Amino acid sequence: MAGPMTAIVTGAGSGIGEAVALRLAADGYAVLVNDLTAERAEATVDRIRSAGGTAAAGPGDVSSETDVADIVHAARAAFGPVGLLVNNAGHVHQALFETLEPADFDRMFAVHVRGAFLTMRAVLPAMLDAGEGVIVNVASQLGQIGGVELVHYSGAKAAIIGMTKALAREVSSRGVRVNAVAPGPINTPLVMALSEDWRRRKSAELPLGRFGEPDEVA
Repeated sequence: MAGPMTAIVTGAGSGIGEAVALRLAADGYAVLVNDLTAERAEATVDRIRSAGGTAAAGPGDVSSETDVADIVHAARAAFGPVGLLVNNAGHVHQALFETLEPADFDRMFAVHVRGAFLTMRAVLPAMLDAGEGVIVNVASQLGQIGGVELVHYSGAKAAIIGMTKALAREVSSRGVRVNAVAPGPINTPLVMALSEDWRRRKSAELPLGRFGEPDEVA
């Protein structure tokens, strides 16, 4: 892409986010690596730097407006204007709908939907002023087809898809591209936190008979 070669990747301490951060760094981006925990963010930064890339850690909770402001400020202070945002931060919790607690529902939407809203809101004005920028939101296949024992997760990912489409309509004519990707099940720590029975049943549905790998998404 032409324009600022600074990227923010949320939830980049493991899984898809880590693979995306490594790929972007290999492609020449300076990457602000976000994760909820500083240790995981720093581990990804170390991997990028060991491979000759440029990165800095920006730990924080994407559902916190203050944390998001700090993350974006850290990226700009370290590397300059942000040209690419990848919203990948996620949360998983498995439960049948009748046992689902409001707190679990609220946390799911806070991380996925509020988190994407806050980060996009933080970077978008500067992108619009520059007349260029890219936002990629990581949704899920379950946001399109739904998942048993994952009503709240499926709903949150569906919200991300709808929000992405709507924002793309608002800003594409002003030079900012907003897209989403919707992977199927991927071998990540979040997916491995689901029950073995759920993973076995899901694998049986897949034409390849296996889950994807983070690098295949990145």
